[in-house]
Amino acid sequence: MTLKWSDTLDIALELAEKYPNEDVQYIRFTDLHRYITELEEFDDDPEKSNEKILEAIQMAWLDEMD
Repeated sequence: MTLKWSDTLDIALELAEKYPNEDVQYIRFTDLHRYITELEEFDDDPEKSNEKILEAIQMAWLDEMD
C-alpha cells in the first residue's frame, strides 16, 4: 500500500502506530511534514502538501489517540 497526501486517515493511523508518545496537539507542521514523508509507505511529492492537508492529518491523528 502506498500513501498519498489525500490518504489522511491512513497516514494518521501509520503515524499513531509509529509515534505513540508524540504530543500531537502541539506538533509543529514542519515536524509533522517530516514524519509523514519519512513513512516507508509514503509515495507522493513532498512539495504537494499544504497547511490544510497537514491540519487534516493532525486532526485525524488526534482522533486516533482518543
